[in-house]
Amino acid sequence: MKRIMIGCLAGVSAIFFISCAAMGPPEPTRANFQPPTISLSHAEVAHYWGWWYFAKTVAPTKGDPGDYGAPLDLAFVFDIENPNEYPVRLESFKFTVAFEEFDLNTVSAMETQWIPPGKTNQVRVHAMFDARQSLLSLMVTGGFKLQEKGVSVWDQLQTWWVEAPEFGFPVHVKEGAAVFSADGVSEVVPFTSTYPE
Repeated sequence: MKRIMIGCLAGVSAIFFISCAAMGPPEPTRANFQPPTISLSHAEVAHYWGWWYFAKTVAPTKGDPGDYGAPLDLAFVFDIENPNEYPVRLESFKFTVAFEEFDLNTVSAMETQWIPPGKTNQVRVHAMFDARQSLLSLMVTGGFKLQEKGVSVWDQLQTWWVEAPEFGFPVHVKEGAAVFSADGVSEVVPFTSTYPE
C-alpha cells in the first residue's frame, strides 16, 4: 500500500512538473515578437557652465590658445516597455538631437541590457554639446534657416545656452533607432519625441 501511494505521488508530481514546463513563456519567434515601446520620460541639464566663447587670439591662463565655447551636457531618460512574454535584449540605441529645427548632435548608447517580460526599464543617454561645435554645425547646415529668421548664429547660440536650464525652447529627439533581440529574433524600432511636450 505504501509503495502504491509513493508511486501515485511520484506520478502526480511528474505530471505537475511537465504541465508547469508546458505552461512556461513561449519561445521568441518572428510571429509573436512585439516591438518594445520607447517613450521619452524627460530630459535634464546634467552639467551646466553658462554661456561663454573665446577665440584663439585670447591668451589662456594655462595651456594652448584655441577656439573654445561653453559645454552643455543634456541627459535624456527613456522608458522602454517590453510587451512580450519573454525577456528582450536592447542591443543599441541611437538618435539625433535638434534644438528647435536645427540638428546639432547624434548620440548613441551601445551598452546592452535585458528587459524582463511585461516590464519597463529606463535608459539614460548623455548628449554633450559645446558652443564651438554647435557654431560650426549651424554655419554649415542652418545658415540659410537663420537668415530667414533674421537671427545671427551668435544670438541663436546664446539664446539656447542661456535658456537651456529651463528648457525655454523645444528639444527634439529625431531619427531614433533602437535594436532589440530575443533568441535570434531582432528588430529595429524607430522613435521620435520632443521635450518639453
